[in-house]
Amino acid sequence: MVGLTHYLVLSGAIFSLGVLTMCIKRNAIGILIGVELVLNAASINFIAFSKYQSGVLTGHIFAVFVILLAAAEAAIAIAIFMNYYTNVQTIDVDRGDTLRG
Repeated sequence: MVGLTHYLVLSGAIFSLGVLTMCIKRNAIGILIGVELVLNAASINFIAFSKYQSGVLTGHIFAVFVILLAAAEAAIAIAIFMNYYTNVQTIDVDRGDTLRG
């Protein structure tokens, strides 16, 4: 039987991998993937807690908002990365110190 603890352990592992990915990766796409993993871990928590409360759909609603937030964040981040690539000719975030503005 899968319980709440299993979901929380899975969510904690995904969150840890997301934070580790954001810390280790040097290119912008890798950092974006790490942010997406962290948001997915939050969605798993919301839905898991919603499942184990009787008849409350609040977690599901929050998960939908997290999915919408992740989609908007990805669209804006990709637009920023494309502009960054045209200016610097790379997506390595360590070279961002050459930008002015």
